[in-house]
Amino acid sequence: MRYEIRGEFVAPPGHCHCWQCRKHSGASFGTTAPIKASELHFVDGEPLLKSWESEPGIHRFFAGCCGSPIFKRRDAFPALLGFRLGTLDTDPGQKAEQHIYVGSKVPWLDLDDGLPQKPGGCPFGEPERS
Repeated sequence: MRYEIRGEFVAPPGHCHCWQCRKHSGASFGTTAPIKASELHFVDGEPLLKSWESEPGIHRFFAGCCGSPIFKRRDAFPALLGFRLGTLDTDPGQKAEQHIYVGSKVPWLDLDDGLPQKPGGCPFGEPERS
């Protein structure tokens, strides 16, 4: 499966510490950037794309061949995707600018990188969750 983003991020990337991003990524946080849905283009393997509805109105898409999370889409904001930067083969050209949902952060991770930390709140128009 190969894909390209043909445009800019809608907002800077962020490290999300909510329980869903942790579970979905299998890591202490997920690094995500919002992109326009129209700017994600599959070069090869699009039929391998699978999805599931993690909660009403939130669809998570992953590579059916390996399980890697690729993006999420909210029914309330269909034109935007929360794209997982860890799946890129190249440097996205931007670094994460904040930590969000640090109120749900795992206890064994110290955040000492100097980035702003928000206890909740997503900058992409999503409702609060813990």
